[in-house]
Amino acid sequence: MYRTHNCGELRLSDVGNNVTLSGWVQRTREMGGMTFVDLRDRYGITQLAFSSDDNDELNQKARKLGREFVIQIKGNVIERSSKNKNIPTGEVEIKVEELNILNAANTPPFTIEEETDGGDELRMKYRYLDLRRKSILNKLHLRNKVALETRKFLDSVDFMDVETPYLIKSTPEGARDFVVPSRMNEGEFYALPQSPQTFKQLLMVSGIDKYYQIVRCFRDEDLRADRQPEFTQIDCEMSFVEQEDILNTFENMVKHLFKSCRNVEFEGDFPRMTYADAMEKYGSDKPDIRFGMEFKNLNEVTQNKGFKIFDEAELVLGIVAEDCAIYTRKQLDALTKWVKRPQVGALGMVYCKYNADGTFKSSVDKFYSQEDLQAWADASGAQPGDLMLVLSGDADKVRSQMNDLRLHMGDELGLRNPNEFKPLWVVDFPLLEWDEDNNRYHAMHHPFTSPKEEDIALLETDPGKVRANAYDLAMNGVELGGGSIRIHDKELQAKMFKHLGFTDEEAQKQFGFLMDAFEFGAPPHGGIAFGLDRLVATMGGSDSIRDYIAFPKNNSGRDIMIDAPATIDEEQLKELGLKIEG
Repeated sequence: MYRTHNCGELRLSDVGNNVTLSGWVQRTREMGGMTFVDLRDRYGITQLAFSSDDNDELNQKARKLGREFVIQIKGNVIERSSKNKNIPTGEVEIKVEELNILNAANTPPFTIEEETDGGDELRMKYRYLDLRRKSILNKLHLRNKVALETRKFLDSVDFMDVETPYLIKSTPEGARDFVVPSRMNEGEFYALPQSPQTFKQLLMVSGIDKYYQIVRCFRDEDLRADRQPEFTQIDCEMSFVEQEDILNTFENMVKHLFKSCRNVEFEGDFPRMTYADAMEKYGSDKPDIRFGMEFKNLNEVTQNKGFKIFDEAELVLGIVAEDCAIYTRKQLDALTKWVKRPQVGALGMVYCKYNADGTFKSSVDKFYSQEDLQAWADASGAQPGDLMLVLSGDADKVRSQMNDLRLHMGDELGLRNPNEFKPLWVVDFPLLEWDEDNNRYHAMHHPFTSPKEEDIALLETDPGKVRANAYDLAMNGVELGGGSIRIHDKELQAKMFKHLGFTDEEAQKQFGFLMDAFEFGAPPHGGIAFGLDRLVATMGGSDSIRDYIAFPKNNSGRDIMIDAPATIDEEQLKELGLKIEG
């Protein structure tokens, strides 16, 4: 056999045993007549000892080993004279009696250690080497654990795992689809699913009242740290439920996952906040509530004082950075420069120091007296020693800009501890959003989301004010999951399509199969989907999801390891009816 033990399991209790290990050479060290080799596999590292006194030929063979050689050794477990408390196997080593080189290796393009010298692009090109690093393996272990515990929990409350198709029909709502040409149906295309949405609703019509799937989904959209063109959802749907049933079920699931995978327990129920309050207080529908700095509307105390920028603004917003009145002019200038970056887009920033002696110093002292600035402090809740930061402009833009500034200050002041977890249910989203470019409404979530029953009448008179029976779970500034109670009535669904600009013919062509299914007894139903990649990254304390995915794409949507996407053979194009003449 290639091994009797792995490289992470031997302990003092194994001393005296003869063992066989296999793995990769992490490094070699020569000390006089001794050679030490660190042997690594996914379970850990074990030190091997070779001595010229015992077997000079074997020792010389060990000295020729290169990094990442695949070897097998046989030997005796002995107690180390110089113990390493940093690794679980650090009290023992193997006195090697036999060494077999299973495969030689080229020198890797970067060091396969925690403090690697490889940049992101290089490590992604050689991802199979990067995956040998313990920190990356630990992230995949966490992902595996979360997926396993998800299945355990959902199975325990009678959910059924059902697979849905990957080759489906393209729909006009949501992000861009990835399309797949059909060889047997020339000129027609499948789409890869952005979500199994319609299929899970059809499963509710089928009578499968609790469905789940850990499923791959695809969106052809611009990428960033928490987005990939292909991603994984914990996709769930339930019948005969109201919003409260879904929130309670999946709050319990999240509690189970954090307890079993991170040994983190949440006390009491997750807090809830309406979408309107979240936008007003934080400028975000996924606010990070690990720290305060809630937005304060300063219109009343800043406008009509002769400062044109504030006087002409739709909204003047302030936040308070506690104990930051000591900021220097250099620090304040750096903050102003930061908010003026294109990614934030503010034209400038006003600051006001509330000094410890009770006086004020602002960047607009020319326009505001000490009494005026005291009114700012009273309105924003600032105390002596605090710093007020103020932005102004169009309401939607300034809320977004202030959200960026608030999160930046949270980072600067160390208030966003990655090992502190603060969940928040955000509820009562708008049902519809106005699309200026196309001069029509589109669904904020998707066209199957049910409006609040008390708001249905507003669909005819004021559609923009209709609230959705929708909910998101946010944590630490990240949207972990979202869902809604669905429309199960054919007439209401037809009305929804009408407000989204579909003709009856277009609605029938795109979603006729679902509308027809509703004719045969659709139960009240709703669901939720969690982004597994984001959930695991948040649990691991990371902003980026890439290291929690075995083979991720880069920011251009490319897999630089296998060089995809790539052109295909002309004969294939011809078979698919995609051959471009000339």
